[in-house]
Amino acid sequence: MRNYLFAATLLFSLSALAQEKPYVILVSFDGFRHDYVAKYNPPNFRRFISNGAQAEAIIPSFPSKTFPNHYAIVTGLNPGNHGLVDNSFYDRASNQFYGMRKKELVVDPQYYGGVPLWELAKRNNMKSASFFWVGSELSEEQRRPDYYFPFDDTVDPRKRVQQVVDWLKLPAADRPHMITLYFSFPDHEGHDFGPNAIETQHAVLRADSLLGELMAGVKATRLPVNVVLVSDHGMKELLVEEQTFIFVDELINRKDRTIKLVNGGTQTHLYFDSQHKKDSVFTLLKQQEKNFTVLKKEDYPAQWHYTHARVGDVMILAQPGFYIREGTRERFLGQAKLGTKMGVHGYDPATERDMYGIFYAQGPHIKKGSKVNAFQNIHVYPLIAKILGLPLPVIDGKEEVLMGVYRK
Repeated sequence: MRNYLFAATLLFSLSALAQEKPYVILVSFDGFRHDYVAKYNPPNFRRFISNGAQAEAIIPSFPSKTFPNHYAIVTGLNPGNHGLVDNSFYDRASNQFYGMRKKELVVDPQYYGGVPLWELAKRNNMKSASFFWVGSELSEEQRRPDYYFPFDDTVDPRKRVQQVVDWLKLPAADRPHMITLYFSFPDHEGHDFGPNAIETQHAVLRADSLLGELMAGVKATRLPVNVVLVSDHGMKELLVEEQTFIFVDELINRKDRTIKLVNGGTQTHLYFDSQHKKDSVFTLLKQQEKNFTVLKKEDYPAQWHYTHARVGDVMILAQPGFYIREGTRERFLGQAKLGTKMGVHGYDPATERDMYGIFYAQGPHIKKGSKVNAFQNIHVYPLIAKILGLPLPVIDGKEEVLMGVYRK
């Protein structure tokens, strides 16, 4: 009985200490390009930046896609190390084709490496919450936030903001200190109309309105809340015309069942059952290189950290300004709205600045007026962990990168 009381007292004490720590709300506006604030002049973003810190840009990890980068931000790991190597990929270990819209795989813990911020909080007796984030709805309870919602993009964005504020109003013992909040715009509009379209401007201003509501709600709580705004990638404008597209079905024999193909638009992953097949297909693709580059896995640039088993044995990489499509050329030409604009992302950010996103932060542990150079998104994790007083696991991100915006 005495040991039980001691354990209960210790757990209560640890929880009480955790509740005295600051709060962090990590907000992502998907596809918010690094120059949208300058381009569209959203007033609440402007106010937020003037009262906080900013980076020239946030540089996505390769590939500059939604799932790999949202998970990179909350794990501090490159996609090649955390396991979500693309929005879609083939996994030999499970013999499954992972995809964003495959619900049973999206919640399967085996695909998610690293220690997300909410899991780190839980390990240290700190409560966490998520109104959507990649990896936040896993089937394994210990790897989920204390409060979470299965992804449903039809949920009113204003309700998401209100829920975050309501979490901050919970009794101290129940209140989450690490919160994530996600919005899928202006990504959708950027894809459909391009980054320079009026529809994208309206989406940015919609995001701006929500930011204003969030900050008003946070201010009313009078809690020591730090708000960090990020995006997973930027957006590049493409003209919808025949020569913009690379038709992969013209490059690869799709009837060959020894080749597994996963197309992501800017990259196509190819998986082979034999070295001979890999070499022969690679040679064939090399002979056809036009508007794309083909690489073997062993030749992927070191800075990609792209050696995970789920990465394609060979990749076809569209050059910036071009895009890979499945299906026939004839079918595309019969359906496409030629002459219109669209937006894409996924290119190597080392060669395409339009892939850059945003990093802005404000709060009691952020130096007002501080500015830092563009940095890779894996370095957000150690900043948030430091604000929350959480010990760092082994990650790729480095604490010193963002110490210029940190205030004790």
